[in-house]
Amino acid sequence: MAMRARKIITGEELVVQAVRTQKAKLVVVAGDASANTMKKVTDKCQYYQVPCYMLATRYELGHAIGKDARVSIAITDSKLAESIQHLLTPNS
Repeated sequence: MAMRARKIITGEELVVQAVRTQKAKLVVVAGDASANTMKKVTDKCQYYQVPCYMLATRYELGHAIGKDARVSIAITDSKLAESIQHLLTPNS
């Protein structure tokens, strides 16, 4: 649903750009992303204080949003990001 509502941005460069412009509310990176990609995205998220989670594989991440393999996605809707973060954070 979020993909159809255009509340998700995919692709390394577009995700990094969304973090820089403060559009990204939450970022998810595939656990099998390259070390360079992982560092680039997590460093940007840390600098701009955007929550970042490492989950699943690129294929599982892509399947979750109805696309082919995706290494990183950014959620741009604050309510959706809050709900996902609540589900991903233990003891909340």
